[in-house]
Amino acid sequence: MAFTNPQGRTQSSLADINVTPLVDVVLVLLIIFMVTAPVLQSGIEVNVPKTRTVKEITEERVVISIDRQQRVFLGNSPININDIPAALHQKLRDPSRQSIFLRADQDVPFGAFATVMDAVKQSGITNVSIVTQPLQEHGSKR
Repeated sequence: MAFTNPQGRTQSSLADINVTPLVDVVLVLLIIFMVTAPVLQSGIEVNVPKTRTVKEITEERVVISIDRQQRVFLGNSPININDIPAALHQKLRDPSRQSIFLRADQDVPFGAFATVMDAVKQSGITNVSIVTQPLQEHGSKR
């Protein structure tokens, strides 16, 4: 579409899209997703025990969680404890060489924890890492 300016000259309209605001919005959305993704991964509320020695998690593994009400989750989905061996066989290619994380609330009785551990062992997995939080020490050691 053409326009006439006050001097009588014909000018065409500027039809270029300004990409800078679009890039700004996309970058803000990317940052928001990067910040919220770890929160969504650990959607199950589990108050893990605190220990002095905590190894930093460097790789992503299958996570089994036991919450305060002794409900068991594989990843973020609830699972029956009797279905754990079959589900782990489906998720893992070679269970004997794979390892998993086990998150359990600190108020879960040891019997429930041992039952889940037994179900994991039935699937052939021998390397189970127990997730804990670092112990916050107040004051100095003496």
